[in-house]
Amino acid sequence: MTMGRWFEELTPGLVIDHAVTRTVTEGDNTLFSVLTMNAQPLHLDESFAEQTEFGTRIVNSLFTLSLLIGLSVYETTLGTTVANLAFEEIDFPKPVFHGDSLHAQTEVLAARESASRPTQGIVTFEHRAFNQHDELVARCRRAALMHKRPDH
Repeated sequence: MTMGRWFEELTPGLVIDHAVTRTVTEGDNTLFSVLTMNAQPLHLDESFAEQTEFGTRIVNSLFTLSLLIGLSVYETTLGTTVANLAFEEIDFPKPVFHGDSLHAQTEVLAARESASRPTQGIVTFEHRAFNQHDELVARCRRAALMHKRPDH
């Protein structure tokens, strides 16, 4: 079953407020950090983190980025994407803490047919993650190669 949108449905200016939300846990942060061999004490050592400007551990920004993209999948690319082509202009304007609940929004910035793949097109998305206070915590642009609607 395809739940994502086909290339033709991803028109520039489309804004999608994603229905799925997620509370980030200490376990999420710890597991992601150790699985990716990121020994940064700001993510793993509360005694260290207490001495920083944040006063506590903050969530690994690459987990935040991955979660942001994941929150967007159901309503954008589930079953309709060929591949990610690029991630760029990634920003983390505010930290994410254990217990923060994130929600996401996607805007289609550009879409063009592929010159070499007639059944596919390239879409540029801007994904944005917000915490429970509606503060922007992550933003990125992503280019994806998308399937066009199959002929029936």
